[in-house]
Amino acid sequence: MPNKKLLGEIVSDKMQKTVVVKVTVVKRHPKYHKRYTIHKRYKAHDDKSEFHTGDIVEIEETKPLSSGKRWRVLRKVK
Repeated sequence: MPNKKLLGEIVSDKMQKTVVVKVTVVKRHPKYHKRYTIHKRYKAHDDKSEFHTGDIVEIEETKPLSSGKRWRVLRKVK
């Protein structure tokens, strides 16, 4: 089974080897068909601390690395 991949913006890089990535998803209401946005924040593993606040990155789901960290950064998109 392939791992989930998401695209998001780094909002915090203050921890060691960990970044917080905000993923924005546009959804559509099932009855009223209005579009609205949902934001979710994920803690992702950054082994070399090479990504910083404001970077757009792709993250991938992985095995649990700590109590709150289950994602890792794959690459910088922008």
